[in-house]
Amino acid sequence: MFTGTLCVDLRLGDVHTLKQKRSVVRPIVAEVQRRFGVSVAETGHLDLYRRAEIGVAVVSGNSAQCRDVLDAVERLIAERPEIEVLQTRRQLFSAED
Repeated sequence: MFTGTLCVDLRLGDVHTLKQKRSVVRPIVAEVQRRFGVSVAETGHLDLYRRAEIGVAVVSGNSAQCRDVLDAVERLIAERPEIEVLQTRRQLFSAED
């Protein structure tokens, strides 16, 4: 069994309040969860209105599947025109770790 995690640090575009931030971040989180069936949540920068961190976790029987899903999630998030990806961090764990 393999577990993969992805943290995506984002800068939001024309956002001036936390309410506007939620209106940008929530649809991204919902789309990632719907399209890929992974665990996903806003995990950081909760009090900053122009920054967000989205965390994603996936479990699979092989490492290649974990990497493929995380690659697809990263591409989907990066393609959004209203945000800028500042940094991504990945980790892959196996049951033997």
